[in-house]
Amino acid sequence: MKLHFSGHDCRYVIEQGLLSLFPEERPTYGTINPETDRRWAEVSLRGDNAHCCAETRLGWDGKTVTETVEAALSGTDYEREGQRRRALGRSFFEAYRSLTGVTPPWGSLTGVRPGKLAAERLRKGESLADAQRFLEESYFVSPRRARLAAEAAEAGLKEERSLEKRDIDLYLGIPFCPTRCAYCSFVSASVEKSFALIEPYLAALTEEIRAGGKMLRDLGLNVHAFYMGGGTPTTLSAEQMDRLLGELQDAFDLSRCREITVEAGRPDTVTPEKLKVLRCRGVDRVSVNPQSMDDRVLQAIGRRHTAEEVRRCLGEVRDAGFPHVNMDLIAGLPADTAEGFRASLAECMAYAPDNLTVHTLSLKRGSTLLNGELAIPSAEEVAAMLDHADPALRAAGYVPYYLYRQKYMSGSFENVGWCMPGSENLYNMDIMEELCSILSLGASGSTKMMGAPESRIRRCFNPKFPREYISMPEKWQANQRAFADFYRAWNGERKENFYGLLAEAHQ
Repeated sequence: MKLHFSGHDCRYVIEQGLLSLFPEERPTYGTINPETDRRWAEVSLRGDNAHCCAETRLGWDGKTVTETVEAALSGTDYEREGQRRRALGRSFFEAYRSLTGVTPPWGSLTGVRPGKLAAERLRKGESLADAQRFLEESYFVSPRRARLAAEAAEAGLKEERSLEKRDIDLYLGIPFCPTRCAYCSFVSASVEKSFALIEPYLAALTEEIRAGGKMLRDLGLNVHAFYMGGGTPTTLSAEQMDRLLGELQDAFDLSRCREITVEAGRPDTVTPEKLKVLRCRGVDRVSVNPQSMDDRVLQAIGRRHTAEEVRRCLGEVRDAGFPHVNMDLIAGLPADTAEGFRASLAECMAYAPDNLTVHTLSLKRGSTLLNGELAIPSAEEVAAMLDHADPALRAAGYVPYYLYRQKYMSGSFENVGWCMPGSENLYNMDIMEELCSILSLGASGSTKMMGAPESRIRRCFNPKFPREYISMPEKWQANQRAFADFYRAWNGERKENFYGLLAEAHQ
């Protein structure tokens, strides 16, 4: 879709609306000619320091609509700018509704964390019902989605209240998988092609682990929750996993860590020997991610295991005695149907995991699904899957506790973590609601630093690919220096050095 702006340059706001409302369109910019351009939008802003008027003219295959939103401005300059952006986004949304006659399930909301708005209302002392009503009336969110957002926000605030000032989370990445799934956009290496990299990678990771543990001890920080993800961590052998977790326990004081989670996502990588290692090393939560219990769907997405292997894996996990088990399903996978998804959900629920995460397929750059060779269920079919999951899970006693959205999601829906009350995955809440700092170790690690004086989140990133991570230890070293200086600045020490170290980490 061709875009043209007048009186502003708020590209992010309009582009996010475009991705949410017209997921198959991509933004281009230029002068618009309604006679020759098929799909376009002119978005203008005018006003003064007390009032603004946002207008969107939207053209679609010869049909044109215009919507105007006026807003009073107040507060600081930063707050006024936010009010202008909201007016622009609202005018684009209203034009979409006029053109299509459709109100999306998330209304005019864009962005990853729709629960943040509900959390703001709850922090002010409003009730759950008030927060839900606010989303429905101010952002046209459907009642079901508004309820999800409000309940997830309430769970997040409970977790926030449990955190102490010096609590952080720890993430460790294993960027290897047995094969690459068709929907995957994560930076991970197929073991078939990169087996020789695993041992050098573990050696490099061990160095980062040792340095990170010393840094946290020096700073007096506590590990609140630990998560090992990927890739597929259980791609490692039992001996490699034992060695790695031993290094972790030697380097970090985990005495105050409230949960230790390892993704055992692919059942074809799980063995009783590996599960024994995990339990002996204190892991109390594993995630087994079938994504579907239909062999046709598993074959379509490139998985080299069957539903029967999932069943075998879950039996072994149960026998190993893990206190908490998660299972993941994805709504909207190729070759799936609403009936097939319902059957997969019913079978997963029959195993009674205390956590069950329902994702919506996201068609991201880097996934092979974008080549168009596989038929994807329609938005209406995905809606039918999700609209079945919500009441079915509630009836079985599950409650929603974290929620997020992604770009390019089928039907512009959501991912929801469901759990039995009291079995929430703390790391998932911490990262999705941005509740505390996260020190990320390994390739593709994204370290977040919370609590800056400006209430902004600082980030620094490790190299994405295993080979680059192995050959560039100076990158994670710079990131750890930035992390350490952040906390010293937070305590009033060496504040002048922080921004220089952060710039070094970003190089």
